[in-house]
Parts: sequence; C-alpha cells; structure tokens
Amino acid sequence: FQAEDGIRDQPRSRGLGDVYKRQLPDNAIEITDLTKIYKNNKEEDLIALNSVNLEIPRGSMFGLLGPNGAGKSTFINILAGLTLKTSGQAIVWGFDLDKNPRSVRASLGVVPQEIYVDPFFSPKETLHQQAGMYGVLPKDRNVDFLLKTLDLEDKSNAYTRTLSGGMKRRLLVAKSMVHRPPILILDEPTAGVDIELRQQLWAYIRKLNEHGTTIILTTHYLEEAEELCDTIAIVNHGEIIRCAPTKEILSDADSKNITLVLSKDYNDKSIIEKIGGVIDKDGNISISYNPKQETSRDILKKAEEAGLKVNDFSVTGASLETVFLSMTSNK
Repeated sequence: FQAEDGIRDQPRSRGLGDVYKRQLPDNAIEITDLTKIYKNNKEEDLIALNSVNLEIPRGSMFGLLGPNGAGKSTFINILAGLTLKTSGQAIVWGFDLDKNPRSVRASLGVVPQEIYVDPFFSPKETLHQQAGMYGVLPKDRNVDFLLKTLDLEDKSNAYTRTLSGGMKRRLLVAKSMVHRPPILILDEPTAGVDIELRQQLWAYIRKLNEHGTTIILTTHYLEEAEELCDTIAIVNHGEIIRCAPTKEILSDADSKNITLVLSKDYNDKSIIEKIGGVIDKDGNISISYNPKQETSRDILKKAEEAGLKVNDFSVTGASLETVFLSMTSNK
C-alpha cells in the first residue's frame, strides 16, 4: 500500500530485515518435487503430496482448489513450518525453506481455516502480541490501521470471546498482516460467514493484491475463486491435476445456475423474463447461464438494472466436483 495507508512502510526490525532488503523475486513461491508421506506401520503409507511442482508469480491472486483431503492444508503447513516435508524443495520469496526457515515464515501471513484467538485478550492486545513475536518494534506497528480497515476499531479493547464469528475471522486476517508479509495465504477465509462479510473480505483482499501482496486462496467454492483469482491450481489426491488461468478452468463447466433471493415478492413476470429467469417454488428467481459468456456479477447487474432488489444469491451447477468430472473424463 501507499505509505499513508500504513502497510507499505515496512518495519525496521531484526526479525524481518532480510525479507525487505533483498531484490524482489519473479516468483513469490517456487515448488519443486514437493512430497509429503505419512508413515503408517500397520497400514499403507499415506501420500499427502506427490512430487508437486508449482510456480506462483509475485503479485498474483492464486487459487488453490480441491476437496477435503486433497493436500491443500498439508501444502500450506509445510510452507508455514508446521509440517516437515518428506522431500523436494520450496523457495518462498527467494528463501530456501531448508536453509532460511525463519525468513520464509517472516515472508508469509497465514489465515487458518479454524478460528482460534485467545478469549482473554482484546483485538488490540492480540495484534501487539503477534507483532512482537515477529520482532516488529512498537513504533513500526500498524495495529490501529488494521483494526480500522477490518472494521474492528470499536471492538479493539473488548475481550475477543465477546466477538462474533465474523469479527473473529477478520481478526485472524489482521493477525496475519501485522508483520506486513509480502505473501498472504488464506485457507477457506469465507467458510461460515454471511454474504456481507464475504464481500468485505473480498474487497480487502483485492486491495492488498492491487498494492503488491501476493494472495494464495484455498477454497472449496469455484465461484469464490472465479471472483478473486487470476490463476487456479486444482489439487486432488496430493497432485496438481490442472493449473491454468481462471477463465480457462471455468470453461470446463458448461453451465451454471444462480438463484436470487429477493427483498420482496415480484408479480411482474415481464421483469423476470427480461433477465431470463423463472420463479422457483420458494419465490426466488432461478437463472441458468453460460459461464463462458457471462459471470454471476453480470447477472446481478442485470437484475439491478431491471429494478429487482436482491438480498442474497447462490450459484450452483459449476461446482468443483463438476469440473473434476469433466477433466478426468477427458483423460
């Protein structure tokens, strides 16, 4: 970010100095033959990652998609230093994970899928503690800016146990950014959050990316990756089975269906027909569309122009499972 935004003015501390002094790499992350095998003496060994090769360009918005157990969390935990790899090489922001693990950790901000915060600390205390763990000096901390940006300013001194689930998730994002890492990894960041908070998180993620932060997003939801990511890697059974630009990945899905939940009942069928929809049994509008020709955002804009007030929406038909079936059947 610009200096006045409080993020780009990097901290001058012993723990993070190497991260900011070196020349910027072309790739934020470079993975070569990364393998993780969990040994099991009684049963067959579990291969969590099988010779994964991946390059994530600096400044990109990169999606890592796959079902539960595909290997996404193992991949993240290896980079974060929480899991030891079996073999292979990982270069993060120019640092070799084996040779410079501390610099690798300082280069990453990780927002975990599970919500965990100390219930007896306030958000402000939580962020100061996190900054201290990374060696960020008090004068270089951007705690107040992060609290304001993530709409936690009025709760900055409250016990975190009193925060809502959405507020706690926003606090996790703030924790991950308090040491100003050049790479941010978000593991299922919108799981269980309402549509308003999802839009707020998306807006903040986009802003970070626009000002240079490399974003790695893991999610089950193809529509979330469609909205945010410029490139997607699909992981299944510990292997990357497809890595391509988002539009190319989405072209594997032939059709989608979007359901619009309206703020009130509309009896004017001409308006419904104008946007190419039908009213379902629950009184919502169901619209089928070709993702190769338009996006869910286009549909929402069309509904707004027709005078419809939409409270919520959901997209089905182009699920991750559908894409997987389309890809594997062609092999």
